[in-house]
Amino acid sequence: MLLIVRRFSIIVGIALGLAPAIGTSQDNTIWSCRDKDGHTHVTNLKEDTVGMNCRIVQQTRVQVVPTQKPSSRPGAGTPPTAFPKEDSEARASARDRQREILEKELKQEESLLADARKELEAQESIRSGDERNYARVLERLQPYKDSVDLHQKNVESLKRELNNLYR
Repeated sequence: MLLIVRRFSIIVGIALGLAPAIGTSQDNTIWSCRDKDGHTHVTNLKEDTVGMNCRIVQQTRVQVVPTQKPSSRPGAGTPPTAFPKEDSEARASARDRQREILEKELKQEESLLADARKELEAQESIRSGDERNYARVLERLQPYKDSVDLHQKNVESLKRELNNLYR
């Protein structure tokens, strides 16, 4: 048992000793070989494995793919000839469609905001007997206030987007 542990520690020591050499060499394969006497040798040189019973311990394969230089491509830097161009009429119609959609969303959001405010107002006027503590009233009203805030932010955002559309 002690002999096996000793051999293993020798193998690990040799492998760690060869690690810097492996990083700089072209061959990234490590073999563990047994000679005729039963001694174990670790090597990264293929010629040291001749005539021994060897197995690969570690193997790293690196594949390098050369990149193309941008100037070597034909037509580099020029746009494709079949690239669709947008004329001013198409841009104007797209802008009109976008404006119509934003105005429709703005009207819808303003309607939702008005409904949310009505619901909040209705809930603020209700006071049940079990809500003696004002904190419970605020807790009950919070979802309605959140809804009003959300719709208010959406209206402001849509107005901002409409203003940016005309710049």
